[in-house]
Amino acid sequence: MAHSSPQGALVLTNVELKLNFKASYSERVERFAINVDEDFIASSRLKASLTRFVDDIHQPDFTDGPPRSIVEKVAKYWTQEYNWRSVEANINAAFEQYTTIVRTSNPNFPHPVPLHFVHHLSSRRDAIPLLFLHGWPGSFLEVENIIGPLTNPSSDHLPAFHVVAPSIPGYGFSPSPQHPGMGYRAAAHAFHALMQKLGYSRYVYQGGDAGDFIGHFAALDFPDAVVSGHSNFWVIPPSPEDLERYAKGQASEDEKGIIERLSKFSNNSWSYGMVHQTRPLRLAVGLTDSPVGLAMWIYDIAITSFEDRDLLSPKQLITWTMMHWINGPYAAFSLYKYGQKVSSGGDCHRPSSLSYNEK
Repeated sequence: MAHSSPQGALVLTNVELKLNFKASYSERVERFAINVDEDFIASSRLKASLTRFVDDIHQPDFTDGPPRSIVEKVAKYWTQEYNWRSVEANINAAFEQYTTIVRTSNPNFPHPVPLHFVHHLSSRRDAIPLLFLHGWPGSFLEVENIIGPLTNPSSDHLPAFHVVAPSIPGYGFSPSPQHPGMGYRAAAHAFHALMQKLGYSRYVYQGGDAGDFIGHFAALDFPDAVVSGHSNFWVIPPSPEDLERYAKGQASEDEKGIIERLSKFSNNSWSYGMVHQTRPLRLAVGLTDSPVGLAMWIYDIAITSFEDRDLLSPKQLITWTMMHWINGPYAAFSLYKYGQKVSSGGDCHRPSSLSYNEK
């Protein structure tokens, strides 16, 4: 059960939240360093070693999903080579990490929200507060390679930022919500409350994937606070007129490329999102028990962004997976379901279905 500090503030610990890592969350902002339970690390390695493999057929284009050769490679690396303690130490050295609990006025999720977040300050007096919002299957780790240039750019003529990179509840080291309803809008309210708590009355955001929707809701609900936003998930589906011109061979090369790329993703890769939106627990039951299964679920969508599949090493993939495996993946999946429920116009996270005659 949650308890209060002598001053009456809410305090939640890893024991009360049944977490697989040591943590304490209070209404104060407190320093945090990752320390995953040793028993959990050992059991994860054991589960990876016991992976049951699928005898697949020859599918050179990954048409059915990740082939057995990839699955075996990741399972072997996880079992024999992957060193979480080394990864954990590197993450702790790279980031200034904190925890807190925020409260919001959102009627769809009126519960206190424990959060983990990264907060790096710039030395520049004119630095702009930046809320960096990740998506699925990402995590706060996405900001690692750009946090230096953002806080301390190479030229005084470039803008500088105070960077706040929170973990969406259920991702990374923000505990999974214990109540239903944590969707994009609820996350936007939680992160807005975080920015206010840190003293940033006005801020900008950067959002990708789910983070883009979260940022949009922050801008919609807090227009006086959100000055501007940058999206790397700006998907504008083609109109019926666009598709008609495409079918007649009248589309430009740029239009043709966008239509075909979106069509390929919608028709061949979007099935994962439909499962997240409709039956997240059905999926989570299996992937909460199989670390390699979860890694392959992540890998299968991640490789759609890489021209060279070998760019994603087993170590990188397992570390990405750990950001979902440690908490368990259910909350990350259900973000899609609850996000769609409160989105105006219905299905906020689904690419439009495309229909046209292929030439």
